[in-house]
Amino acid sequence: MKKILRSKIVLSIFTVLFILNNIISCRSSKVSGLENGDLLFVTAKDSGLSGAINNVTQKQKNISFDHIGILEIDGSDFYVLHAAPKGGSQKQRLKDFLQDQADDEQRVIVYRLKPQYRNAIPSAIEKANSMVGKPYNFNYILNENAYYCSDFIERAFRKDHIFVLEPMSFIDPKTGKTNVFWEDFYKKKNLKVPEGEPGCNPNGLAASEKLDKIKELR
Repeated sequence: MKKILRSKIVLSIFTVLFILNNIISCRSSKVSGLENGDLLFVTAKDSGLSGAINNVTQKQKNISFDHIGILEIDGSDFYVLHAAPKGGSQKQRLKDFLQDQADDEQRVIVYRLKPQYRNAIPSAIEKANSMVGKPYNFNYILNENAYYCSDFIERAFRKDHIFVLEPMSFIDPKTGKTNVFWEDFYKKKNLKVPEGEPGCNPNGLAASEKLDKIKELR
């Protein structure tokens, strides 16, 4: 009986160690090669708000994005600083950020500033942390009291002029007219469609020549 009990205990210990090793290996594979200041772009959906954003901003044929965050590495801890409809401007653990995207069946692609621009990262992360707590900007019209995702990132790097604001367009390229989703969106808010107003979007940021595409996080 003692031998059987001892064997069961040993087997249980090995099982726990095996599970822990798999968890650690999985975590290590996801964070392997990541660097402080990496930009995490979330792939766009085909419908809803995500699809509407992509419809008027897509720049790449094979991939497009509807969200972005900046990675902060603090010792062994990994965080994503970003502005999202749920939670506003926030500092979220990387594993939770990735799980949220997986739950929505969206992928995360890592981009990195080219070497000559990486000196902007420390101040950008400092600025991003200072914006945590601000609400999400559901109007997508720039103001100082609320931010949307690409706006949050552009502001973080603004001191070093990494990204630029451009005239926003809500024109459906297929029809040449204002996208129906956005027309209804702003009508419900009693606002004029901010065509031509300064702004930014994830696809525009991803197209910057100051960035290199690194890999997809799996």
